[in-house]
Amino acid sequence: MTATPDLADRYLAAWNATDPAARRALVDQLFTEDVRYTDPMADVGGREGLDGLIAAVQAQFPGFVFRLAAPADAHHDQVRFTWDLGPDGAEAPVTGFDVAVTDGDGRIRTVLGFLDRVPG
Repeated sequence: MTATPDLADRYLAAWNATDPAARRALVDQLFTEDVRYTDPMADVGGREGLDGLIAAVQAQFPGFVFRLAAPADAHHDQVRFTWDLGPDGAEAPVTGFDVAVTDGDGRIRTVLGFLDRVPG
């Protein structure tokens, strides 16, 4: 098994890193070079593409943070987790869940994202 529930915490830490250099370092550590990220609103490949997507989401939702909405569940090379995106200490207007698939070294190679609640 290469995926563990703590992978979700590290994944969200990358999405919450607002300093571009720190965020890119986290992306480089956590994801494979050819990572693929797909959700209903985005489909990007590679670390640079993912880093750009994270920056765009942060620009769209300034001051919002991702947090786990429930404990992550992992088996074999995959982890699934539900997350909220919103201001610290307030109800989150965005909720979704992701499934991340790792490679043999424990780096994320694929993310399949789903949005359960988004602002109108």
